[in-house]
Amino acid sequence: MPQGIKDKVAILGMGCSKFGERWDASPEDLMVEAYNEAMQDAGITPEQLDATWFSTHMEDVGTGRGGIPMSIALRLPNIGVTRVENFCAGGSEAVRAAVYAVASGACDIALALGVEKLKDTGYGGLPVATVGTYIPQWYPAAVAPANFAQLAAAYRAKHGIDKATLKEAISQVSVKSHANGAKNPKAHLRKEITVDQCLRAPKIAEPLGLFDCCGVSDGAAAVIVTRPEIARELGKTDLVSFKALQVAVSNGWEMSSSEWDGSYFHTARIASKKAYEEAGISKPREEISMTEVHDCFSVTEMVTMEDLQLSDEGKSWRDVLDGKFNADGAIPCQIDGGLKCFGHPVGASGIRMLYEMYLQLQGRADQRQLADVRTGLIHNLGGQPNQNICSVSIVGRLGE
Repeated sequence: MPQGIKDKVAILGMGCSKFGERWDASPEDLMVEAYNEAMQDAGITPEQLDATWFSTHMEDVGTGRGGIPMSIALRLPNIGVTRVENFCAGGSEAVRAAVYAVASGACDIALALGVEKLKDTGYGGLPVATVGTYIPQWYPAAVAPANFAQLAAAYRAKHGIDKATLKEAISQVSVKSHANGAKNPKAHLRKEITVDQCLRAPKIAEPLGLFDCCGVSDGAAAVIVTRPEIARELGKTDLVSFKALQVAVSNGWEMSSSEWDGSYFHTARIASKKAYEEAGISKPREEISMTEVHDCFSVTEMVTMEDLQLSDEGKSWRDVLDGKFNADGAIPCQIDGGLKCFGHPVGASGIRMLYEMYLQLQGRADQRQLADVRTGLIHNLGGQPNQNICSVSIVGRLGE
């Protein structure tokens, strides 16, 4: 049986750039912005880094291939830089690699950094990226909003929810995230919205309207990790440690089997179950203090709450309307504003989610700070409902 990662690796420091339409900054500038904050937070010099992992997805719009762009941008001391790409879950994968390297003893201090500069593409959505092999020949010819709209339709049909109620619930998801994001100086969108605005917004793909979709953005985030004993030697206290790091990847079953009804994320159920086991969590609704969920679309967040066992199956819409995931609810979600307010620089999103957890667990989230945060869950999703990479990470205070 695997021993798991629980409490073997701690966060030494983190940094996050301002997300948004960063016409003022190159990918290198964004990397430096996140890196400088992380290094200052960690209190170390570049020579103390042993290895790094670099998450970026759209290499053809300026972030570059391989590890050289990051090494040059940060003037790293000729240490290893490994580029990680796993669709929108790439940031979490970079973190997993760095954490595993430290836990193994292969290195003492490692850096994971994610960046994406999407506004420079001039394209309103994410550029199309092939998944390789012959998959595109039998993959549904649909854009992301259409694929996730089908998730909403399947969920509504399976659970017998009327159209207006579902629309009101997913609108509330976005209203909640905007209320949180308005308090975050690093968020792309910082304006509160109303349910009425969501209901009246232009349709993108029924039932998803403009406010049900996250935007495209530029940004970078970084994390420096080490073993707890090294962190203490460096004078750190109040350590945040990793409790679980799990990834589940579709193998074609959802798209090719009639057993999958399209109303949930198969991989999220597998990854979360393994993550809870690794972290020693038996009652997630009582033991998870807050979540950051990959809300590429509002319906994604709502459905994922059931996959994470934080809502009863077929009842997450009710929990959303009851405010369970609001800032003052039982399990706050997207307290930083989520993808809805940060946008989605693909390679950076997973690390950006971890950044909010780190701040909250250390009591440093300013006006967004929640009371008594002890354990946080990060859900990072790459791909479509019928074919994806799902990462579920759990962090908390060391030893708790």
